[in-house]
Amino acid sequence: MRRPTVLLTNDDGIGALFLRTLAAAAGREGFEVWVAAPTGERSWIGRAFSRNRNVPVAAIDGLGDLAWSLDGTPSDCVNIALGHLLPRRPDVVLSGMNIGYNASMPLCLSSGTLAGAIEGAAWGIPAAACSLDLSQEVFEQVRHAKETCPPGLEPHLRAACAHAAAFARTLVGAETPGLTVHNLNYPSDTTSRTPVERTVPAHLRFGALFGRDTHGFTFRWNDGAELSGRADTDVAAIERGSISHTVLDFSRLGS
Repeated sequence: MRRPTVLLTNDDGIGALFLRTLAAAAGREGFEVWVAAPTGERSWIGRAFSRNRNVPVAAIDGLGDLAWSLDGTPSDCVNIALGHLLPRRPDVVLSGMNIGYNASMPLCLSSGTLAGAIEGAAWGIPAAACSLDLSQEVFEQVRHAKETCPPGLEPHLRAACAHAAAFARTLVGAETPGLTVHNLNYPSDTTSRTPVERTVPAHLRFGALFGRDTHGFTFRWNDGAELSGRADTDVAAIERGSISHTVLDFSRLGS
């Protein structure tokens, strides 16, 4: 009996330790692991496709069973992998482990990590995205040194990846009605005992995300303002120290 197959992607780049930790966890979960990820960071790029440029592809060794680096977006990576690179259709598409959370509706709509999973779902494949919340200080450390992990974070990263891989295993053979993506967000102190809550996306209003400088405008993160006041949002669950599991059914938009 063949092993189930998972296609991994991300928006932090093929060299990110978080991706490699997820690939290792998926292998331990019994998957044949295929990877198609961008050559470098493609965060906050949403569902962008490289419509007007060539997308170079290179096979790489030492990551999963088959792996490719693509000079494109996460959506490019998944589409090209499914259409041209893989030996057969994967059982699951799993995107992540993202550096920082992808909670709240604005981030779900702009996330390259979510976009990679959405592209898998658009092909009728069970799909999930996974992200690890980080303090701003740790986020900056990891973002600028993607191939290393602060020692105190490593056990929590491994626990989050183990959970995500185990969840992906539950999607093997699952029905895929409409266009549905599972969005998993992990608190920074995740362990094997961290509870999981079913959640909805928080309604955050970020306002201005750019500040003026001498050359124009530069992106500047802010935490936004929560508008819904609900206790069952993804952001609220993470703040309580729980794993947030949101089911995003894009086929119901406009209903």
